[in-house]
Amino acid sequence: MSVQPGWASPGSPHVVLGVSGGIAAYKSAEIVRALVDRGASVRVLMTPAALRFIAPLTLSVLSKTPVVHDLWDPASGAVDHVDLARTSDVLAIAPATADCLAKLARGIGDDVLSTYALAHRRAVVLAPAMNTWMWAHPATQENVSTLRGRGCVVIEPEAGDLACGDFGPGRLASLARIVDAILQAAHRSTELAGRRIVVTAGPTREPIDPVRFVSNRSSGRMGFALAREAVQRGADVVLISGPVFLPPPPGVRFVSVERVAEMRDAVLAEMPNADALVMAAAPADFVLAAPAARKLKRSEGLPVLSLVAAPDILKEAAAKKREGTAIVAFAAETNDLVENAHRKLIDKGADLLVANDVSRQGTGFDSDENEVVILAERPDALGIAGVRKETVARAPKAIIAGRVLDRLTHLLDLRCPKTSSALLAAR
Repeated sequence: MSVQPGWASPGSPHVVLGVSGGIAAYKSAEIVRALVDRGASVRVLMTPAALRFIAPLTLSVLSKTPVVHDLWDPASGAVDHVDLARTSDVLAIAPATADCLAKLARGIGDDVLSTYALAHRRAVVLAPAMNTWMWAHPATQENVSTLRGRGCVVIEPEAGDLACGDFGPGRLASLARIVDAILQAAHRSTELAGRRIVVTAGPTREPIDPVRFVSNRSSGRMGFALAREAVQRGADVVLISGPVFLPPPPGVRFVSVERVAEMRDAVLAEMPNADALVMAAAPADFVLAAPAARKLKRSEGLPVLSLVAAPDILKEAAAKKREGTAIVAFAAETNDLVENAHRKLIDKGADLLVANDVSRQGTGFDSDENEVVILAERPDALGIAGVRKETVARAPKAIIAGRVLDRLTHLLDLRCPKTSSALLAAR
């Protein structure tokens, strides 16, 4: 069996929409209609449980293609899932039930949707919907964390009245949030093919003595999301990370460091061949002047810790970059966000600066979401006519990463357009 010709119009985003068996399945009709209205070609896959909540005919009429719901029955419009994976830009599952998330996390393929997911090779967007206690269960949260670690975009459910009578998080996210996330993910391409991107992530640890250190709250999630997104866009990615509890994204060359001096050396070693440096790490600003060679004892009284300035990796890298290399800086602020960020943009010699307010609850440090402002050195650097500042509303860090790389891609194309041969090779 093969994919039916014509399901994916040339030039349109090719979306495979999975529908799993929850009460929110009826909203999948609205999602299909909205995607089609915005120019997407949509192919719908349904689990057996989803058939109990919405008829395949409804989704078939809206998507203008047969709906696939039976792995074995050709009459259901079944397709070769490996062949379908070659032509799709994004797999979106809305709603994604707890059962569906568990299958995806554990690699189970026992129906049309879960089998296709194993063959899918590009972006994945998940919109969970379930009872609030099911959503909060440690197994579900572990599965969500696993899927995020593989690069899936998770549009978290919203709080509200649920069909079961409970109130709390579990309701399917809004139509606008889901559709925007799907289309953004679908537009990932090989636009960074032939580019080498160096990304830094995480904190550094500066020793006080052999067992204690000075560090900060950076989790590395933003840097890892940027590295993962850059790989998915075809870039050659070097990820330089301080100590974090995250698995390296597939496809990156991973360099593990601990101290700020080690991160500096790793960054400067990569700069001669880098098209861009994305400095998402939070290296120390201060280090101990003379770390103790042995463990400090309480019985010896309070130690006097003398601090000195740490190497300024960003400023040094900007001063030594080759012509055409773009530098994206990050700024974590607690007050006067734009003013402080603009000052850093100029002082460090960066081209773009991504700033966020880390005093806000639920974004920034130790969070899967962020809300940022992107500042540019010049009005044309953002690719938005006459604009030097772009505000990106609260969203998963994978979405934020996509927006940042949109701006970086524009800047690289502005400075050093790809040759015709490079563009052909990227296709």
